[in-house]
Amino acid sequence: MKVFYKNKSLQESLTNLKRSASIGFIPTMGALHKGHLSLIKKASTENKIIVVSIFVNPTQFDKKEDLINYPKTLENDLALLRTVNCDIVFAPTVDEIYNGNAIASHFDFDGLEFQMEGKHRKGHFDGVGTIVKRFFEIVKPHKAYFGEKDFQQLQIIKKLVDKHNIPVQIIGCKIFREDDGLAMSSRNVRLTKVQRKEAPFIHKTLKKAKEKFKEYSISEIVKWVENEFEKNDVLNLEYFEISNIKNLKSAKRKSKKAIYRGFIAVFAGNIRLIDNIALN
Repeated sequence: MKVFYKNKSLQESLTNLKRSASIGFIPTMGALHKGHLSLIKKASTENKIIVVSIFVNPTQFDKKEDLINYPKTLENDLALLRTVNCDIVFAPTVDEIYNGNAIASHFDFDGLEFQMEGKHRKGHFDGVGTIVKRFFEIVKPHKAYFGEKDFQQLQIIKKLVDKHNIPVQIIGCKIFREDDGLAMSSRNVRLTKVQRKEAPFIHKTLKKAKEKFKEYSISEIVKWVENEFEKNDVLNLEYFEISNIKNLKSAKRKSKKAIYRGFIAVFAGNIRLIDNIALN
């Protein structure tokens, strides 16, 4: 496994490899866990060369304290990557990526950026679009892999690739969960024992909402989820929405032609957890 910190040296290495091998790319912000490793394993079945980036992107954080508190565990991450089929790690500095000017570009994602996370995290998807586009330009992968836990982000990256004619295939991968159902996240390690014990309630509630989707209206299900979290003393609901996966707009009534997912964001103290589930 080779580790690169500079764009130029990475690109020189990849230029030689690209002539004879397909490149699979997994962009991460580090603090790696089994969910990231599942993306690498998926990529390994479809590509000869696996590239993983580790970069905590400052332009996608709407709150400075979240950026400061985000776990930075590069040495542990590198040790973990050596246990799987990872060929190249790219771990640049902020200056290396942004040339001393860490400002996000503005993107038009046809309205996807204004739904759910976009409502609650101002500028977040401009930051995501900026860094993902930059990494695609540097790495030039054939395929890139993203987890469905960040389903809205996945749809936005597909839109980014389409609108900017970037020659990379975007692969969405199933949510990787703990044994108790909690969606794996780098933020989970910051949960207190009490919060961690209560956190699986999020996925349990989503599963019950999926069952209710067969019989109840959207407004009834949303109200039921809100009521369930009002009874919970540890977790605070930020939002629960049922959305059409094509435009991610919050749905008011069901259509037999549409495909829906339930999306949720919850606070455990000051730690924000997200999850989603296919409903039909």
